[in-house]
Amino acid sequence: MRQTPDMMHASNENPVLDNPRLAELTSWDAPWSGLRVVVAGIGVSGFAAADTLIELGAVVTVVDSGDTERNRQSADTLKIVGASDVVLGPDAMTSLPDVAGERPDLVVTSPGIRPTHPLLEAARAEGIQIWGDVELAWRVSRRRGRRTPQWLCITGTNGKTTTVGMTASILQAAGLKAVAVGNVGTPILDALRDPVEYDVLAVELSSFQLHWAHSVSPVASAVLNVAEDHVDWHGSFENYRADKSRVYENTQVACVYNAEQEGAEELVAAADVVEGCRAVGFTTQHPGLSMLGVVEDLLVDRAFVADRVKTAAEIGSVADTGEIPTRHGVANALAAAALARAVGVEPEAVRDGLRAHRPGDHRIQLVAETGGVRWINDSKATNPHAAQASLSAFDPVVWIAGGLSKGVTYDDLVRRHAPRLKAVVVIGTDDAALLDSLARLAPDVPVLVATPRAEGDGAPEDGSDPADGHAVMRRAVRLAREQAAPGDTVLMAPAAASMDQFNDYADRGTAFTHGVHEELGF
Repeated sequence: MRQTPDMMHASNENPVLDNPRLAELTSWDAPWSGLRVVVAGIGVSGFAAADTLIELGAVVTVVDSGDTERNRQSADTLKIVGASDVVLGPDAMTSLPDVAGERPDLVVTSPGIRPTHPLLEAARAEGIQIWGDVELAWRVSRRRGRRTPQWLCITGTNGKTTTVGMTASILQAAGLKAVAVGNVGTPILDALRDPVEYDVLAVELSSFQLHWAHSVSPVASAVLNVAEDHVDWHGSFENYRADKSRVYENTQVACVYNAEQEGAEELVAAADVVEGCRAVGFTTQHPGLSMLGVVEDLLVDRAFVADRVKTAAEIGSVADTGEIPTRHGVANALAAAALARAVGVEPEAVRDGLRAHRPGDHRIQLVAETGGVRWINDSKATNPHAAQASLSAFDPVVWIAGGLSKGVTYDDLVRRHAPRLKAVVVIGTDDAALLDSLARLAPDVPVLVATPRAEGDGAPEDGSDPADGHAVMRRAVRLAREQAAPGDTVLMAPAAASMDQFNDYADRGTAFTHGVHEELGF
């Protein structure tokens, strides 16, 4: 029989663990001392994991293929606090190292390292468990003499950072000690070691982190959306979707799902959850039973009320969701509200938290408005699904797009939005797929390429560097201004990753902002 949201399969059991010693490690006060651990990666999450394990008394070897100045500084710090060894350089991760002369008991991997990496393959071949930093954080979150924080876990192809920020803001408006952690930038382990004893953690989780999380049991969890992304890391869209759905496993109170996305309810119905856990939908339309949604311009809750058949609670308005309210911004706000309501937050706190929330830069950020033209920075739109959300909010659009495609296609995005495109300015060095989609599906839309072209294998004739993203962005802004007229929106929503021409999406967004201000004489 097909399961409805309120009939989800329930389980109170975490996955069976093969190593009896690791099975004991379920709190800060467990017997971590002497555990031999290889930490793969010395970035933000890897450093936090290694530092925590050393504090717990584990014997830790850290490896990273990047021998950079930043990594060397991190290595020096870890050696000072007690790392057994830190190895950097191209050969550091070609095989699984010993720890203090013996084989490791455990590998803790950084999220960016693919499951097919030789070091991780070697660990699996030897039957050595692999955790991510999230799994480690869950296991040490209980600590004698300290408050154990509740976890609210959020994932999705897009909107995670905005939603986790909204969730934290709502929780804080309710008077709770709360913080946004995880993929948002602050490692969960750092928050757990903070002198502040948090009531609730709003945890942003990437598909990479979820892949290595085995026993996390949040109070509530949410998948905002799932669209094609990171196929290169996961190997297929099906694998990516499966890792996203892991956020629902072991959820205690509410699995929050996007009622407007086909297949979202199926992910919830298939999850092994704690007995009594409910499915709670969110929609930008009129909400059904056990959902949050919109009635006229009000945000309403028909899930966390005493009589959800006949009544609903007002929890805010569309205007509370952002400076420029958008459909996906409303969806994010409703998901955040559902998570907060699952831990008992009152409706007034939802409204106050949404009003107090300030989204980070590079997320549908109004950079300038002059001469009747709006300039919008959505550099955080690093895949077609994210760009789809922002393109839907504006018409007509001069679209600045392009970058590293990560193996995705652009046909659906271009086909859907061709009617609203006045012109497209293409950046990035990996532009073949985007240009092909535009040529086939939007043949009447002018396309201008901002990245300098090379003849054959040589450099561009003018000596410019195609990898110089800041110069490319200045050229893109200039080309966009030439195409824009009063009533238009120039939208920088690249639908691609940034690392071909920029350090990251923030660097790309900053380059756009500076380029606009320079071009307009601000």
